[in-house]
Parts: sequence; structure tokens; C-alpha cells
Amino acid sequence: MTPPGRPRGAARPPVAPGPDTGPPDAPDRPGSPDDLRRVGAFLDARAAEAGAARNTVLAYARDLADLAAFARARGTSLTTITRDGIEAYLARLTDLGLSRATRARRLSAIRQFTRFALEEGWRDDDPAIRLTGPGRSPRLPRTLSQAQVETLLAAVLAHGATEAERAQNTAALELIYATGMRVSELVSLPVAALRGDPEVILIRGKGGRERMVPLTRPARAAVARWLTLRDAAPAESPLGRLVRGTGARWLFPARGAAGHMTRQAFHGMLANLAASAGLPPGAVTPHVLRHAFATHLLEGGADLRAIQTLLGHADLGTTEIYTHVVDARMRDLVLRHHPLADPDAADGPDDDPDDAPDDA
Repeated sequence: MTPPGRPRGAARPPVAPGPDTGPPDAPDRPGSPDDLRRVGAFLDARAAEAGAARNTVLAYARDLADLAAFARARGTSLTTITRDGIEAYLARLTDLGLSRATRARRLSAIRQFTRFALEEGWRDDDPAIRLTGPGRSPRLPRTLSQAQVETLLAAVLAHGATEAERAQNTAALELIYATGMRVSELVSLPVAALRGDPEVILIRGKGGRERMVPLTRPARAAVARWLTLRDAAPAESPLGRLVRGTGARWLFPARGAAGHMTRQAFHGMLANLAASAGLPPGAVTPHVLRHAFATHLLEGGADLRAIQTLLGHADLGTTEIYTHVVDARMRDLVLRHHPLADPDAADGPDDDPDDAPDDA
């Protein structure tokens, strides 16, 4: 609706300066070095974990550099900019006459970056999670059905070249689905945290936040099996050298500077596992499994605040997105199966990984 006193089609009036909105003129200097380093880390992860095309990565680099410059000119940064600040930036893009497609792509880049920033502990919130693109509705997180997860859990038992590798893959998959932990939290689990068949484990997230998460029986059994083989590995074997060397302190040891499995390695294992299980490789990622954990708990009647605690969300609003996933599934169920419904109108959570608010 056109505001009173402004002719229809007239240019948007300047945004009043605020804590992070400031004057709408073009920034005259690049973003801060810290912001640009964080953008670089995000792009590296995007390329490695999501297999983003080179042109997409380059476009996102330009988009986020522009937002970083905008933020710096207003005395803020990519880790402190608020929703109002992002909306002011998007309004500026409209004033500059950028196409709808370009504005949609920039918002997609911003959403993915703020989600990543939350994952990495750079922010305590995700200011972009409820922002909508030009002419579009908010997209729902991609997730998996319980049947699809069960298919993966059955397939992983035979996924790996050796018995130890199969046990490790099974333990990792069972743990991430049982706890909903972030992939960075999974791969950096200390082995001491899983000794003694604990029913609950302490997860240390990015930003120094800690939370207690219970383990399911299948997860405990899978971890126990993996630890038995891990501890029994001959000293001269590759695994034996790892658990007696640089990987000694980690549940999932690996070669490399960190000494533990990398996020990229786990992501690659999931893609291969999905293909072997007859699922689209791109449909199964660590974050999709995290979404499945939350969605399946909510479908089973779990309290939203309990899910917030288990996921380590600082803001309940971040967790509330899962209620929309469940609502969409119920709508889809009715539209597909009710005798008077139009099945062509049914659709579920969006499958586009670029715009799904996958934060958490």
C-alpha cells in the first residue's frame, strides 16, 4: 500500500538514520577486515560442504562484501547488524533499481551467512531468518521424513570399507540424529565425553555455550561398538596410529591439523550414504539431519522450549520455524489425501537450499 502523501510508483523516501541504518548513500570504503575474513570462512565452507558452483560463490562474495561495506559505514558489522539494518540495506537495493532476481539472490546470501554466523558462534541470533524476498513467502527448512532417516540408519550399517569405518559412520550418524547437534560439535567431540556409556552428554557449542543432551539407546549402542573397535585397533594400523597419536583425544580421530574428522569429511560421507540408500545426495546434509531431529520431536509432541534447549538456540523465535514445517506437512497430508482436496495444491517444505532458513 502506498503511504499517504507519496504518489504510487514514486521512489522510496530516504531511510531515517538509526543505530545501524544510517544514511542510504553508497558506502565509500570496504567492510571491516574482520567481516571480510568471516565472509571468506563462510564461502570456503559453502564451497566445501554444499558444493556451491564457482559462479555462485563469486556472486555471494560480492553480495556480502557490499553488505559489509554498508554495515561499516553505519558503525556496525556483519556480526552486530540487526534486522532493521538488513531491511534498510534491502530498501537501498530497491532504491538503486536492482532487479528482483538480484535482490532475491542477495537476501539468499545474507540468510545463509547469518545462519552460518549463528552456527559458528559469531552471533547469538539470526536477524535474517524471518525476512522475505521480493514477492516471496518465507521458505521452510528442508528436512527428512522418519522413514527416510530409518533408511539411512539401515544403510549406514554397511557403509564403509572396513568394520571400523562402518562402526564409525554408524556412530556419527546415530549421534547427530539422536542429539540434533551441529556438525562442528559432532566432529569435535572428545572421546572422554562418551566413555562409560553415558545417558547424557555435555555439548560445548561455539561461543562457549554448553548444554546437556540425552542419548538414545541406538546411539549409545553404536558409540559403544565404535569405541570397542577404536580401542582394539592394532598399533601399527592406520587407526591405531591415529588413536595413539594426534587423534587420541577425539571420538572421531583423523589425519590433519585438528586431529579429528572434518565437517567436510562427514558431509561427504553423508552424500555417499544418501546415494547408496537411494536418496538424492543433496537432500541429506548434517543440517538437514538437525532439522529432522527437531521436526520429529515436535511431531511427537515435544515442548518447543525443550527443543530450543536441546538445539542450543539462544532465541525461541529461531526454534519456532519448525512449527511451520509441521503445519506444512499437515496441510500437505490433507491436500493429498482428502477426497475433496486438490492434490496439485499440495507442497511441503521448500527444497531450495539457498533460501531455506536453516539456522541453528
